Amino acid sequence: MMDFFRKTAASITNPCVDDWMSRGGMVIGYTCSLIPPEIFHAAGLLPVRLRGIGTTSMETGDAYYGPYVCTFPKCLLQLAGRGDYGFLAGAVVSTGCDSMRRLDECWRKAGRDSAGTLPEFFHYFDAPHKTQPHAMAWFEGEIRRLIQAVASFYGAVVTDEKLIESISVYNKSRRLISEIETLRAAEHPVISGEDAFCAILASSAVPPETFNEHMERLLDELRNKKAPGDGKTKKRLMLAGSINDDPGFIRVIEEAGAAVVADSICFGNRGAARFVATEADPVAALGKRYLAECLCPRMFGEYDRRLNALTEKLTRSGAEGVILQNIRFCDLHGSENSLLEKDLEKTGIPCLKLEREYGPLTDTGRIKMRIEAFVEQLP
Repeated sequence: MMDFFRKTAASITNPCVDDWMSRGGMVIGYTCSLIPPEIFHAAGLLPVRLRGIGTTSMETGDAYYGPYVCTFPKCLLQLAGRGDYGFLAGAVVSTGCDSMRRLDECWRKAGRDSAGTLPEFFHYFDAPHKTQPHAMAWFEGEIRRLIQAVASFYGAVVTDEKLIESISVYNKSRRLISEIETLRAAEHPVISGEDAFCAILASSAVPPETFNEHMERLLDELRNKKAPGDGKTKKRLMLAGSINDDPGFIRVIEEAGAAVVADSICFGNRGAARFVATEADPVAALGKRYLAECLCPRMFGEYDRRLNALTEKLTRSGAEGVILQNIRFCDLHGSENSLLEKDLEKTGIPCLKLEREYGPLTDTGRIKMRIEAFVEQLP
């Protein structure tokens, strides 16, 4: 069963996407966890979160961005310029951070310079950095504007009833992800951190109904699986910080003698436990879940809530240490990781701060050596 999830995590597209398109379905890409995929699902589209893996050079990214920018959006732009997103019938970019905001401008410019680079439907989804009433009203307005744009362009009818149905499907995915997280954090884990991450990653890359079906089958297998004998000897770590969609990064950590029993990263399990209400106005419910409960450091004045959420997950998972990683030039996570390191180590939680590049630019040897040294120092 794990083969399905490993193959899904290995590239920017997968057999489920190919099958969807072969039956006449359309795929829409989105860039940020602030964007509710329920909207696209309710419109009959397949939402796929955009990834930058598979990048082998940076000439397009460097040309439009310059050198001193986080490599994640640069890799997205590189793949767009290379034509790798040609399977998309549309794309939505959000202002997760300033580098991602600039992706909207850079991708539009690249689309003017090179035919076929920009999807026909290309939408900018704005999001405030606070959660006061006026900010929530603004965000709900952005959700309604996105619904209207999708419905108008694709000829879809997105009703409240359809949104609630889609919310229910995605809530089921969140429940299943929470269960895989529990199994990963067990005293004797029956699944590695790498495989658990592959499974979680698939939730943003295939139809949610397909994900739920395969995840239920995987969970049935895992409930009857005996834990490997080395489960008690490995140091238990939590991975937090910048965006990561590469299972190989977690493999490097586990090959250093650790078990990644929890994470708080975008593309990972940072927000899986947060469900969307189905008994209220669906737009307001989506706004509450995707903005008011956002655990990203982009949100101003919410550090204490993020620290508490991280501490609670550390306690639940029994992690003995935390790897706080950030992509180079990521000011948000780079700054916050320094605060987290100080506050977590005050409570006796050892931390390792790592700065890295996204994707193929990762200095694997250096990182593995630092992780091995960190693991050896843990009590």
